[in-house]
Amino acid sequence: MSTRATDPGSSTETSAGTAGRTGIRSWLYVPAIRPDLLDKAMRGEADAVVLDLEDAVPPDRKDEARAAAVKAVGEDWPKPLWLRVNQVALPYGKADLAALAGAPVQGLRLPKCESPEDVATVLRHVDAPLHLLFETALAVERAFELATAAAQVTFLSLGEADLSADLRVHGDEALDWARARIVNAARAAGLPSPVQSVWTDVTDLDGLAATTERASAQGFFGRSVVHPKQVPVVNAVFTPRSEEVEEARRLVDSLRRAQEAGSAAWLDDRGRLIDPAVVARARWVLDRAG
Repeated sequence: MSTRATDPGSSTETSAGTAGRTGIRSWLYVPAIRPDLLDKAMRGEADAVVLDLEDAVPPDRKDEARAAAVKAVGEDWPKPLWLRVNQVALPYGKADLAALAGAPVQGLRLPKCESPEDVATVLRHVDAPLHLLFETALAVERAFELATAAAQVTFLSLGEADLSADLRVHGDEALDWARARIVNAARAAGLPSPVQSVWTDVTDLDGLAATTERASAQGFFGRSVVHPKQVPVVNAVFTPRSEEVEEARRLVDSLRRAQEAGSAAWLDDRGRLIDPAVVARARWVLDRAG
């Protein structure tokens, strides 16, 4: 089991370097067989791009996708490039790992990750930051165990469509308990806040905004998206408003003044009790603004 000693307010909370920074608001999926879309995505507004070898690639084009992925990771890009491989316990996933062995991979997303052995299997081929996708009841049940399976584990997410099917539930609120569990597992393991799953109705930007705001309130940071038109909505939700930033700066400054006066808790100029927990939240806002 991996252990981490981290500052919950830090923007570099893992040992995986810049790949573990909390500042990635939007992760845009691009099919690995569409290099033209990869170039376009790298010029767009998404903070990171995920080259997809799994759902976006039909079975008869998996070899083509692997070749494209190996080529892509060897190029210099202006923003992070992650790869979503196929389920590593199955033949397509094993072939992905064999093809990527020794390649300069920035990060891997592991769909349907259910056991520490899945993580170990990947690391025997590719030593890179890992983003675990929990898409089954068993994976959610093992959330903390998986979050601490190796130092390379960097992010957690739910795969909500597959998880809903596995649990035989429907409706957005039916997964609130699972979301809470993933948030708690990530933070208990010293990882950044988990990344929210995709919103599949590309035309419903209002629904995207509402569910992203809700995810932010529940402890998520950042969201995967499947279309460039979704990126501005997600970026806006996870970008602190100017008044939030100013309030956070005021609180952090008030901490400095209180410490100089020998106090650990105090009333601000509006008569509200301020303590280190409130200031920690303010520092998180400033981290996101930065």
